[in-house]
Amino acid sequence: MGTDTKKKYVNLDLKSLGMIVALVVIFAIFYVLTGGANATPTNINNLIMQNGYIIILATGMLLCVLTGYIDLGVGSVVALGAACAAKLVVEQQWPVALAWLVAIAIGLGVGVFSGFFIAYLDIPPFVVTLATMLMGRGLTYTLLKSLTVGPLPQDYAFIGTGFLPTIKIDFAGGTLDLVCVGVAAVVTVCLILTELNTIKTNNKYGFANIVPWQMAVKDVVILLIVWFFFIKLGQYNGIPIQLIVLGVVVAVYHFITSRTVAGRQIYAMGGNAKAARLSGINTRHVFFWVYVNMGVLAALAGIVLSARQGGANPKMGDGIEMDAIASCYIGGAAASGGVGTIIGAVVGALVMGVLNNGMSMCGMSTDLQKVVKGAVLLGAVVLDVTTKKKKN
Repeated sequence: MGTDTKKKYVNLDLKSLGMIVALVVIFAIFYVLTGGANATPTNINNLIMQNGYIIILATGMLLCVLTGYIDLGVGSVVALGAACAAKLVVEQQWPVALAWLVAIAIGLGVGVFSGFFIAYLDIPPFVVTLATMLMGRGLTYTLLKSLTVGPLPQDYAFIGTGFLPTIKIDFAGGTLDLVCVGVAAVVTVCLILTELNTIKTNNKYGFANIVPWQMAVKDVVILLIVWFFFIKLGQYNGIPIQLIVLGVVVAVYHFITSRTVAGRQIYAMGGNAKAARLSGINTRHVFFWVYVNMGVLAALAGIVLSARQGGANPKMGDGIEMDAIASCYIGGAAASGGVGTIIGAVVGALVMGVLNNGMSMCGMSTDLQKVVKGAVLLGAVVLDVTTKKKKN
C-alpha cells in the first residue's frame, strides 16, 4: 500500500521551474539597481517591443537545437526578408500584405536551400548555415546598396508598434485597460483547466502526478508573473499587436512539439538519430522541414523588427542568431539535442531580454553586457551537463 502511495506522486522537476525563478530573481536584482525603473508600465511594454522578434527566432531555433544542431543564418534571413518587404512597400508601392508574403517566401526559399544541403546532401548544418549567413548578408547589402529604406507606412509599422483597442477605467490614480485584465483572467482559467486535465489523464493511465503543494506553488508563481505583466501593460497602452503575434506563434509550436507526431519525431531524432531511423522515422524529411520552418520564422521576425524600427537597413539582425541560440540553451535545451521545450525557449529569451534591458538601464557598456550574457549562457550549459552526469 505504501509503495502505491509513493508512486502516486512525484516531485516537481526543479529544472522546469528553475529558469522562471531565475527570471524573477534577475528582474528583482535590476529592480533594486534601477530604483524600480525596470518595473514601470513603459519599460514592461518596451521588453515586449524589444524582444518580440527574438522570441519568434528562439521558437524556431529550438527545433534545430532539438535535432542537435543550430542555424547560424537566421540573422541574415531577418535582414534579407525585411529589406525586400521594405523596398517593395516604400519604393514600389506594393500592398503591405503582398510585400510580407514575398518576405515569407524568401525565408521559405532560404529554408529549402539549407534543408536540401543538410538533409539530402549530408552537409553539416554548421557549414550550410554559415554559408547562408554570409550569402544572406551580402544579398541584403547589395539589395539596399548600403542604405536604409524607410520610413515605413503606418499599416506596415502597426504589427511592430500597434496596440489592440482598449477599455480604460480609473485605477490606482491612473488608468487600467480591462482587455488586459480579461486576457490575464483567460490565461488563469486555461492554466487551471490544463493542470486539472493533466491530473485526470495521469489518473486514467496510472501515471504519477506532481505533489499537490508543489504544483500549487508553481502555478501561483506563474500566475503572479502573468498578472503583474498584464496589469503593467494595462497601465500603459494595452496589449501590443506584437504580443498577439508571439502568442499565436508560441501556442502553435508548443502544440506541435508536445502533441503531434512531427514533434515527437524531432525529439526522437535529437535523442538518438540512428535509433530514430531504425524505428521508421524519415530523418531526412525531419531535418528538411525543421530548417524550412526556421527560414519562415526568421522572415516573420524580420517583418516584426523592421515594423518596430520603421525601416530596414543592411545591419539589422546582425548577431541576433546568438541571442536566439542562447535563449534555447538558457531555457533548458540540451546541447546534445533531444531535450527542451518551447516555453523554456521563451523563458530563456525573456531572461536575455531582462538582462539586456536591465544592464542598459544601469548604464553598463555593450562590451560588458556581452561578457555577462556569455557567462549566463555558459552557466546554463554547464548546469545541464553536470545535472545529466549526476543522474547517470
